[in-house]
Amino acid sequence: MIVTFAVYIVGMIAIGFFAYRSTQNFGDYILGGRRIGSIVTALSAGASDMSGWLLMGLPGAVFLFGISQSWIAIGLIIGAYLNWLLMAGRLRVFTEINHNSLTLPDYFARRFDDNSSLLRIISALIILIFFTIYCASGVVAGAKLFESTFGMSYGWAMLAGAGATIIYTFVGGFLAVSWTDTIQASLMMFALVLTPIMVIINAGGLSDSIAYIHSLNPDYTNLFAHMDLVAIVSLLGWGLGYFGQPHILARFMAADSHKVMKNARRISMTWMVLCLAGAVTVGFFGIAFFARHPELNYLVSHGKHERIFIELSKLLFNQWIAGIILAAILAAVMSTLSCQLLVCSSALTEDFYRAYFRPKAKQRELVWVGRSMVLLVSVIAIVLAINPDNSVLDLVSHAWAGFGAAFGPIIIFSVFWSRMTRNGALAGMITGAITVLLWINFKWFNIYSLIPGFLLASIAIVLFSLFDKKPNQLIQNHFKQAHDRYHNNMD
Repeated sequence: MIVTFAVYIVGMIAIGFFAYRSTQNFGDYILGGRRIGSIVTALSAGASDMSGWLLMGLPGAVFLFGISQSWIAIGLIIGAYLNWLLMAGRLRVFTEINHNSLTLPDYFARRFDDNSSLLRIISALIILIFFTIYCASGVVAGAKLFESTFGMSYGWAMLAGAGATIIYTFVGGFLAVSWTDTIQASLMMFALVLTPIMVIINAGGLSDSIAYIHSLNPDYTNLFAHMDLVAIVSLLGWGLGYFGQPHILARFMAADSHKVMKNARRISMTWMVLCLAGAVTVGFFGIAFFARHPELNYLVSHGKHERIFIELSKLLFNQWIAGIILAAILAAVMSTLSCQLLVCSSALTEDFYRAYFRPKAKQRELVWVGRSMVLLVSVIAIVLAINPDNSVLDLVSHAWAGFGAAFGPIIIFSVFWSRMTRNGALAGMITGAITVLLWINFKWFNIYSLIPGFLLASIAIVLFSLFDKKPNQLIQNHFKQAHDRYHNNMD
């Protein structure tokens, strides 16, 4: 397994150095020069979305509570499909029309002609706050993988898990991240198709295992077990988060054109359904496997349920296949962490450094500042991840809610409603972010913070826009131009 891991990590770093040769300017470093095709767009969006949560958090939750936890997967599939269908092509066109915006803060400032820069500053701060938490979740997931696989101490495992990702992101930027994402997405699908089959076989077969799991606890096989309406809505509500995730939206912005989105959507959704189904299957049939082998329960007991995929891979395969399967978990961690590091770097470089300190900075300078910011955010994320008791799923849920509520409504309204104003966008962004932060701390009504945050942000956008004066002629012209280009070229 060590050899497999070593070959994989060296390969990812090599891609980073290869991408280095194709990175000529800052636009290349953070958006790949907007020349990414449909396959890379699809798989990169999927891989950047499905982090270590897919192979650790989700199987662990299903293993612990049963099939009822799959409501998260159902909500994500619905949300991802709508995001591809409604937002991908439109956002690609709107960001290009609005001065070829390279980042979401840049897009917000251009779209609403915000000369005060408040939109740029606040959105960049939100990205840094929530993405640092998100990056920490990736570091924790990688650390748990290395700790469990190689018996390393948590501290060294944390550094080993994050090290390779930091290197190839630092060196190759967006092209390296996108190309490695494509390979990593393929590895993840391989693992999530093969492992469930082996788990079912070794757990006693499909029908016998289901019957056995039901006999252990009927709630395990009940989709509605311990689920009231609020709980189901909370889990389905995860799907709303897609509309505001900067690392996923960046894939839409980097596509060669909005015309590739239809094919990219089909590829990405097929990949996503297969991977989510595989993750749920591993967690569910893992219940039967470990119940039939009580002598192995120590591997997943005492808060170790998020390691079920890791342990099953080591138990059911020879060391070479197990190495490839475990490399897929590392791939899931690396793909998302690299995207998050790059988005944070983009915000710091484009929306702070160039916007306020060095507006005339040369491209080479900006690229190296961007690389420096990758290192800075990495250090902060590692510090936040230093507690080994951190839950991957908890960290991801907080960051996902923050982005979904703060940015999702703004993105949607910005491409569909010409009447939306700068003040409406500002009110929606602040309302969404603050609602999520307060909800996380006070846990009102036991509903997922993303849902009230998203709703209140949407209301704030509409009210503040309607009470504000109409957008100026420049904004209206840009909206009409983007709207017409999207629809004319989709015929």
